[in-house]
Amino acid sequence: MILRPDLDDYKVIGYYIGKLIVGIGLLMSIPLVMALAYGEMKPAVDFVFSMSLTLFAGYLLTLICYTKKDLATMHAMSVASISWVAAMFVSAVPLFLSGHYLSYLDACFEAMSGYATTGLTLVTNLDHMANSHNFWRHLMMFVGGQGIVVIALTFLIKGTAGAFRMYVGEAREEKILPNVIATARFIWLVSIVYLIIGSVALSISGLIGGLKAPKAIFDAVCLFIAAFDTGGFTPQSQNILFYHNIYLEAITVSVMLLGAMNFALHYAVWTGNKRELYKNIEILTLFITMAATLSIVSSGLVVRGVYTNAVSFVSKAFYQLISGHTGTGYCTLYSRQFVNEWGQLGMLGLTLAMAIGGSVCSTTGAIKVLRIGIIYKALRQDVKKLIIPDTAVLVQKVHNIKDIILDDKHVRSAAIILISYISLYLVGTIAGMLCGNSLSEASFESVSAAANVGLSCGITSPSMPALLKIVYMFQMWAGRLEFIAIFALGGMILATLKGKK
Repeated sequence: MILRPDLDDYKVIGYYIGKLIVGIGLLMSIPLVMALAYGEMKPAVDFVFSMSLTLFAGYLLTLICYTKKDLATMHAMSVASISWVAAMFVSAVPLFLSGHYLSYLDACFEAMSGYATTGLTLVTNLDHMANSHNFWRHLMMFVGGQGIVVIALTFLIKGTAGAFRMYVGEAREEKILPNVIATARFIWLVSIVYLIIGSVALSISGLIGGLKAPKAIFDAVCLFIAAFDTGGFTPQSQNILFYHNIYLEAITVSVMLLGAMNFALHYAVWTGNKRELYKNIEILTLFITMAATLSIVSSGLVVRGVYTNAVSFVSKAFYQLISGHTGTGYCTLYSRQFVNEWGQLGMLGLTLAMAIGGSVCSTTGAIKVLRIGIIYKALRQDVKKLIIPDTAVLVQKVHNIKDIILDDKHVRSAAIILISYISLYLVGTIAGMLCGNSLSEASFESVSAAANVGLSCGITSPSMPALLKIVYMFQMWAGRLEFIAIFALGGMILATLKGKK
């Protein structure tokens, strides 16, 4: 029998969502200070208004729903899923006030794309956007890559069993350290250390490329954030193509690969276990699938006779493949070049790379290479069972930081997520085709949205139908949370409607 949630259940959910909204409001102080430093008075007013509104809404929600009750699994999953939508609505306010979006819906699309580390954008006249508004786009990506719940666990919420349930609801599957609060803080430590190192390297490359120091430093910070958090936003409308800088491209490739790796793997390497880099199933599967999808892309490009020299191939084909597979969305091409130059086979290879994605417990989205590796190992195990004696005992292991004996629950979990992603990709593809796009273009854009990549073949624009914008926003949200929290939220809604008292 399904029980209907009572008032206390809603109060618990509302209280923790309120705390998360307060956290978003406090974050707005960073672009506010930046606006004042740059002398951007109108943007400063935008952030004062947005920050006041957000803090008021969050604080009011915590007062109305105040409770000392801890989060049960249903509550935690609901908070994890609803908080991303709530963050989108409040974070879109300063974007909409900037005047660079045709509607509030477009600003919401941008905010969801930022938090989900997707990088698809509906901004207009980006090259003339205020630095503070532009940085806010990237700051949302930085928070979303680490996780909205992760920042709340770091600064706002005490470590409890409910805190761990929220962490899991945000598509994090493991504790790197003994408790979830320490894990959240380690994730931020890794991110900030890499941010400092990466920003310095990108600043130097920008200076070498001819940028003035203030521009080089600002762009470097923004580019690192979006590369490490496998997002795809850039300060310029032409994306990475704007810079025409081979050094910058090489650095961003390294940062994208770092962002696509499991934070547990970062911890293993940081603590001296460097052998994990060539033993880990995720790393091995990542490079195998990269090689396979690059082969498909290369075949398509050879047939069409494009990028025939090594420099153009690395800068155009290889760079886009790494960007897509890591779920970043950085691009050294114009969007329509995928259609006009790559052709259907090249686009298919890149679509498959985007659909697979990077590692679990990383900043990337999509199916994840661990699940691909587990399904491969399971298939291999089943084939072996057919050829060995019935009396033999077959044990299949996978190594992901530690040796894990593969059993049905691992395979079932991987298969459920795989099927869910394929279904999500299909929903967006059908929506794209209904809006008049070809199968290859609609599937490319759908996978990019649902896998939180951000590469576009030209469909995503302020002029696309509102229905398609909403479909892509749903895909970004569902893809980033990896479904479990959303399934739990759906279950709670169903219990509210049909449950027994």
